[in-house]
Amino acid sequence: MKQPDIFKCEKCGDCCKGYGGTFVTEKDIKAIAAYLKTDPERFVEDYCCMSGGRPVLAQKKDGYCIFWDKLCTIHPVKPKMCKQWPFIKNVLIDVNNWQIMAGACRGIRINVSDDIIKECVRKELLKNQ
Repeated sequence: MKQPDIFKCEKCGDCCKGYGGTFVTEKDIKAIAAYLKTDPERFVEDYCCMSGGRPVLAQKKDGYCIFWDKLCTIHPVKPKMCKQWPFIKNVLIDVNNWQIMAGACRGIRINVSDDIIKECVRKELLKNQ
């Protein structure tokens, strides 16, 4: 099975909302800042808050990412964390995380064996390193 067989993004934005926020790497910060035509320091000041000493994308009052407006407004340069969703390391640690995420994401298929889920997640993580 290939990745699209177990996940198909519905562009609903549900993954762009919620507790925890989206951590941004230095590479993410530089790419998004350039896309927004600002400098990295200004980007962090204007569009991020700190969590655990690391920058995360700010959220609007409705809980959605500051860059969500019925679609991702920074999609061409969205953070690594967003690009990887739902193929995240925590699924390899505990495959039940896939089922939990499926409760909030209608694009995630759950009628798939744990082994296939892990195999697809592993492949996607390797591909996106």
